[in-house]
Amino acid sequence: MSPTNACLALASALLLSLQPASAQPASGDQDIQVDVQKNGAELTVRVDCPVKAPAALVWEVLTDYDHMAGFLTNLEVSNVVTRDGDRLQVFQKGRASHGLLSFAFENLREILLVPFTEIRSHLIKVRGNMQTSEFTTRVVDDGTQVHILNNGRFVPNVWVPPVIGPSAIEAETRKQFDEIRAEILRRNAR
Repeated sequence: MSPTNACLALASALLLSLQPASAQPASGDQDIQVDVQKNGAELTVRVDCPVKAPAALVWEVLTDYDHMAGFLTNLEVSNVVTRDGDRLQVFQKGRASHGLLSFAFENLREILLVPFTEIRSHLIKVRGNMQTSEFTTRVVDDGTQVHILNNGRFVPNVWVPPVIGPSAIEAETRKQFDEIRAEILRRNAR
């Protein structure tokens, strides 16, 4: 697998905690702060995605796993497999693309919901290039807008180039959160 394909595989598997398509940012997403750091094999990701919508609606979209394939362009399938109160297992399958390159992914995550403020996610089973993945997403209302704060780490099974890898993952992450925000705003306008 080429370094470019490896980056796409990582970016696609990355955001299943809300989880991640193409690396070209949309024009209105530059206020979404994304920081990706590589330390050895481990990558850490921090996101702050502001949105002007009610916190309850933000929570609704972030936890709408059964309908996520309808608003995240890189997902073909997203299903809650099991639910035990606030503990879920979520299966997602999709394809990430960058230019003419494409990579399919499939994984199962355990999700713990702490209504209505926190979503904790970790990888259970994957078909692809991930060893581990742990993410926490928080919904924080600062009184003027809601911030979707996503923090986590993952270790891929493939080598990630030091400069281009984090940059591609950053762009992919920004696109993912821009699509999530667009769905929140679409529902808010109804």
